[in-house]
Amino acid sequence: MTLFRAIPPFRADVVGSYLRPDYLHEARRQFAAGAIDQAALTAVEDRAITELVARQKAVGLRGVTDGEFRRSWWHLDFMWGLQGVEKALLERGYRFAEMETRPETARLTGEIGGSGHPFLQHFAFLQSLAGADAVPRLTVPAPAQFFKELHRPENLASTQAIYPDRQALIDAIAAAYRTFIAELYAQGCRNLQLDDCTWGMMVDPRYNNAGIAAANVSQADGCCSHGEATVISDSVEALALELLQVNNKAIEGAPADLVITTHVCRGNYRSTWAAQGGYGPIAPFLFGKENVSAYYLEFDTDRAGDFSPLAEVSGDKLVVLGLLSSKVGELEDKQAIIGRIREATLYLPLERLCLSTQCGFASTEEGNALTEAQQWAKIEHIVEIAREVWGDAP
Repeated sequence: MTLFRAIPPFRADVVGSYLRPDYLHEARRQFAAGAIDQAALTAVEDRAITELVARQKAVGLRGVTDGEFRRSWWHLDFMWGLQGVEKALLERGYRFAEMETRPETARLTGEIGGSGHPFLQHFAFLQSLAGADAVPRLTVPAPAQFFKELHRPENLASTQAIYPDRQALIDAIAAAYRTFIAELYAQGCRNLQLDDCTWGMMVDPRYNNAGIAAANVSQADGCCSHGEATVISDSVEALALELLQVNNKAIEGAPADLVITTHVCRGNYRSTWAAQGGYGPIAPFLFGKENVSAYYLEFDTDRAGDFSPLAEVSGDKLVVLGLLSSKVGELEDKQAIIGRIREATLYLPLERLCLSTQCGFASTEEGNALTEAQQWAKIEHIVEIAREVWGDAP
């Protein structure tokens, strides 16, 4: 048996987003101020992505992304690119443990469609840089994430005006994603990652998980339990079944050689977090029944609980252990990480495990509180640990 992997996920892997270089931040500021046009901004983005892909390959990564450098948000930019969706402002942003985000959202203006998405061009440029020695990966928000965004209190009236029936909304979202996936595949994509915070929020009792909104409570009051003690309620179970349905319907019929994975965390904004709680309550749904090839899972702190829910991972699906933190620059102890990988093998064999950070380095354009040098040192650390644990596997 070999532990080398020729297809994603790879033993040393990434979630997707990277810190933007200073010159890209400056170009975006100039564009917002009207000092440069879209063509000039795109040229700067092209330069930054070209440099990024070269750096990813140089440190030994086989799965490469564009760092989400053309986006402001990890999720909203994709939603804004769908038909029937507009960019809208709110009174308040998403609430994190120590701060609040920009108050932006995606709101329905008509029926949802997924053809001709701008991300197709984004992927085409990434693909042109990947070459034969790397696999270009596109990251997009999961259908469940879009479903929950449309049920924020400020968006609910617009959503229900167009889709008064929840099942009709689920069907429309899934159909739009299937259209997008088909067009993306035709362009050559063979690795798609669905980023999905809905499951990480669902295990935190401070959130209203009836699919409507987050509870208006402090994100730092410590009221939430760690580990696997949280019990899933009837309303949360109903939501879990809805989210499972929309995600599975969206990827139904996808080509067999398109590797579709998903990433789950508990929030990642400027090195802060939004939720806490172990995977236990949602493991039978997410790990047992979602039809993806692999899970990129947050495990860098005890807010994510222990490894025991991994016993629910069905079939031959893989798990990418997010054991290193993208929120801080300090390097984790190598032997401690190796020890945790060995601990995870109590529930899944080593050949079904890989290694990454718990999330990207810049889920929004602001980025986390570490330097680019620390970011790359962290990735080199992952590659070094992976080689020690899995041999010569990339």
